[in-house]
Amino acid sequence: METGMRNLLKAILYDMKFVRGHTLQPAWFKVLKVFILLGLLAGSLLIFGLRPTLVFFGVFFLLSLILHLLYRVKTRKFTQSWMDFQVLEEAGGKVFRPIGIFYYFAILLNALLAMLASRWIG
Repeated sequence: METGMRNLLKAILYDMKFVRGHTLQPAWFKVLKVFILLGLLAGSLLIFGLRPTLVFFGVFFLLSLILHLLYRVKTRKFTQSWMDFQVLEEAGGKVFRPIGIFYYFAILLNALLAMLASRWIG
């Protein structure tokens, strides 16, 4: 396997481990998000059809990936505080405070932009 692909795979695995183990959101909310997305997907397919749904979710996930990468870079792989991402040092290691308003505002903005794109393109 080429070095670039190996590094990308390592970065993805690092991020997946962080996302599964972080305390930025309660565990129940992490699970609830999956059901919310599945419900939105099913509802969108039934109401708007396949193409607008694919455009919406494609744009939403692309913008959310960009947001994730922005946080990843600015927090140096989630090890230092930046904006509403707060890392505290405690005796047991790093502790993360719940994510703040900027992140949720950015997610809502992503959803709005994705909705506009799905209406315009889809």
